[in-house]
Amino acid sequence: MKGQVPEFAVGWGTLALINAGLAQSKHRSGLVWFLLSIVLGPIATLLIVVLEKVEPSDPTPHRR
Repeated sequence: MKGQVPEFAVGWGTLALINAGLAQSKHRSGLVWFLLSIVLGPIATLLIVVLEKVEPSDPTPHRR
């Protein structure tokens, strides 16, 4: 029973890192989704997959 806790934590942390990368590929904050994934785990993965990709905003306005 003692050996299961670290394995569980390693898996949960790995999932959080994967979710952060997936979120960044959809132009979302990797840090926010990493932290959400620590709390929500696989539910956060589902949310990232279901949510639409965010269009990046252009930081410089277009001049004519």
